[in-house]
Amino acid sequence: MKNLLIIIFFTLISSATHAQSFQIALLKYSGGGDWYANPTSLSNLIEFCNKNLKTSIDKDHATVDVGSAELYSYPFVHMTGHGNVVFSDQEAINLRNYLIGGGFLHISDNYGMDKFIRPQMKKVFPELDFVELPFDFPIYHQKYNFANGLPKIHEHDSKHPQGFGLIWEGRLVCFYDFECDLGDGWEDQDVHKDSQETRTKALQMGANLIQYVFTK
Repeated sequence: MKNLLIIIFFTLISSATHAQSFQIALLKYSGGGDWYANPTSLSNLIEFCNKNLKTSIDKDHATVDVGSAELYSYPFVHMTGHGNVVFSDQEAINLRNYLIGGGFLHISDNYGMDKFIRPQMKKVFPELDFVELPFDFPIYHQKYNFANGLPKIHEHDSKHPQGFGLIWEGRLVCFYDFECDLGDGWEDQDVHKDSQETRTKALQMGANLIQYVFTK
């Protein structure tokens, strides 16, 4: 099963690099947290990547339940929210198999998610801990260079933005941005009134995530 999933994802990645269309997805989860936050973010990120990275991502992103077999159809899945997150045992196993099999999860804390997502990801990978990625990690140095790691998009607790990762057998399978709010920065400008400079940095960092996943 694992080898089959790896073949499937390598095929998707190869297709992506040859200008064939593919789709990314927003992760839907239980627990009461607002998984649907930032409704314009992925559409804007897709538009930015297709223009600046010359990718061919379907302009309409999907929504996929964490426990669904459809999860395996999407090589890149984005997750966000402010509150509670609950994975059932079956959902945790499904997400684990997806990530081990070649999938990638980006989690963007929209403020208030941290204390909930960490124990749930521990259910997915009991043997792994989130590690802060060093500033020289390749995800910060794709088309766009972020010498000091994640850009600060929104201020909450006067903390520096941090990028954490789960690394399985040498491969980054999950990237978690904390005290950063990348997803907010991808939203339409009139939602949060961010400056064009701030939005551009957020979109550039998002593009780095996409490029990293599809060139590894």
